[in-house]
Amino acid sequence: MSEKIIVAKKDEAYIMISCERGVAREISEYFTFYVPGYQFTPAFKSRVWDGKIRLYDTRTSTLYYGLITHLESFAKERKYTLVYDDKVLQTTSFSLHEAKEYADSLHIQSRNKDIDARDYQIEAFAYSIRNRRQMLISPTASGKSLIAYLITRYMTDQDKKGLIIVPTTSLVEQLYSDFQDYSTKNGWSVEENIHRIYSGREKFSDKLVTISTWQSLYTLPKHYFNYEWVIGDEAHNFKAKSLTTIMTNLDKASLRIGMTGTLDGTKTHKLVLEGLFGPVRKTVTTKELIDKKQLSDFEIKCLVLKYPEEICRLLKDAKYIDEMKYLVTSDARNKFIRNLVLSLEGNTLILFQYVDNHGKGLHKLIEEKADGRKVFFVHGGTETETREDIRAIVDAHKIIDEITFEFDEIKITCKHDELVPLSNGNVKKSQFITENDDIDASWILNKKNNQLE
Repeated sequence: MSEKIIVAKKDEAYIMISCERGVAREISEYFTFYVPGYQFTPAFKSRVWDGKIRLYDTRTSTLYYGLITHLESFAKERKYTLVYDDKVLQTTSFSLHEAKEYADSLHIQSRNKDIDARDYQIEAFAYSIRNRRQMLISPTASGKSLIAYLITRYMTDQDKKGLIIVPTTSLVEQLYSDFQDYSTKNGWSVEENIHRIYSGREKFSDKLVTISTWQSLYTLPKHYFNYEWVIGDEAHNFKAKSLTTIMTNLDKASLRIGMTGTLDGTKTHKLVLEGLFGPVRKTVTTKELIDKKQLSDFEIKCLVLKYPEEICRLLKDAKYIDEMKYLVTSDARNKFIRNLVLSLEGNTLILFQYVDNHGKGLHKLIEEKADGRKVFFVHGGTETETREDIRAIVDAHKIIDEITFEFDEIKITCKHDELVPLSNGNVKKSQFITENDDIDASWILNKKNNQLE
């Protein structure tokens, strides 16, 4: 006769498990793992902690709700019998057809143009509403914010109060502005329905939806978390302890959707994320998006810089911090980066590790030679509103194939990367020409005659 494990619902965060003591020990061991980097923590070094996290609490017999599928695997491997309480496996009837009809009814727009939700977005939306617990893996540029918008609109149509958690203040504003963009045509007031929280802002609101950073929430009292649904965007960037505190306090939130582009390099163990949100489900892959022409193809080019032999000898036995100090202060290296950046077309992103010792210097070097191109310096101290202003400018700066100049009644059309001579003898690519540039008159005349022919 197989062992029996009885599973009951405690609340929306936990299930309760009833079984023999020996089985309970097996379950505890199954859901125990070492925290990455545990051996470097003060608690482990001082021997007050063994470096392990135990997701099954043998004292209270509780396990994160989202780990039911893993509990099923545990039972199947050992041929144990699982018996569920009626309330544990509740789902909502919601078909793909219903999800598509609902999405179409919202008349979603992006940059004042009608858009249709893609198949995988509809599937993710339908699956989230139907199963209510999910960790959605969706790559960069796959439209996670639209999936969040569909879920948000569906839940608010039922007057259910919800919380959307993001890791940074800039993502609070970005998601808010995305929702405004999607609502341009349908008349849904983002201002009336959504409250934003980050440092210094009021925490409490009567609005149906709150978007907040996790840093603004994890110290709040439990009675604050009176929400009926929750979405965690970029959930892999949340710190485990803070996320656990927030999600276990949300014990009335029956719909719990996590979203992230990847679980690689996660600050929170995959099992913890699944426990707090639900089983992992991939919506689409980057390759699929590229194959469908919904995402631009890309290539990776690695540049390896070689340094003079005397520098290599000098730094051969240097400590990491001294080697890094040389790299970020190397004038030749920084000028190479500057020249490389300015040789590229379109928007270019430069990532740096040290704000004062590297970022500021690079910004100054590039700005001095930018020749009218916009150069922005964004770091941890940049205000959220400023970040959003920069994002809007960058989003609006798209390379188009042809550019048209007007000179009185003359219209000249040329390629975006065509070199245009100026009256002072210099040349500029057409995409960087401004109203302050004095274009050579003979070039204008030649272009006009060529277009007439």
